[in-house]
Amino acid sequence: MNDWIVQLIEGGGYWGIAFLMVIENVFPPIPSELIMGLGGIAVARGRMEFLPLMVAGTVGSTLGNYCWYLLGRSLGYERLRPFVDRFGRWLTVEWEDIEYIVGFFRRHGQWVVFAVRFAPFMRTMISLPAGLTRMGHWWFLLFTFAGAAIWNVVLAGAGYYLGRNFDELERFTGPVAAATVVIVVIVYIWRVITWKPRTKA
Repeated sequence: MNDWIVQLIEGGGYWGIAFLMVIENVFPPIPSELIMGLGGIAVARGRMEFLPLMVAGTVGSTLGNYCWYLLGRSLGYERLRPFVDRFGRWLTVEWEDIEYIVGFFRRHGQWVVFAVRFAPFMRTMISLPAGLTRMGHWWFLLFTFAGAAIWNVVLAGAGYYLGRNFDELERFTGPVAAATVVIVVIVYIWRVITWKPRTKA
């Protein structure tokens, strides 16, 4: 995967960065750490400029998250209930859980969207409840863009200071991405096996 990302960045430039960041947010777990880290290395080598890199990466990240937001908004809060009732075991949630999450999100939604941009996996999935609770389009885009911009500056800055040490970055991001996927799968299987509903249908 890393070789494909490198080729797309070298061939597509800023458009390649934006495209990869959209994909990273729609189909995790392509690591944004690697994408923006390589962008930072390209800046260090004089192949890219820092500001256009930030714009491309942040716009791509925002658009990718917006896809999940629109999906949640099109589904709607109440239309989700039959799905949760039917597949609750495999989701390891009940409707009470959804009501709690939605209530919390309605009270603190915009700050949750901003803060969770710094958490792996959750930074994408939080866009779905934002849409379900019909958070305003512009508020969602504003807080998503702001959080993504800060995170991308950190990642690209790390890549910039690594400079030509791409192998060091690759050795770090590859195992971390793989280990994260394995941990998520194990936790999910454990939750499915041990999950018991609090109420009976």
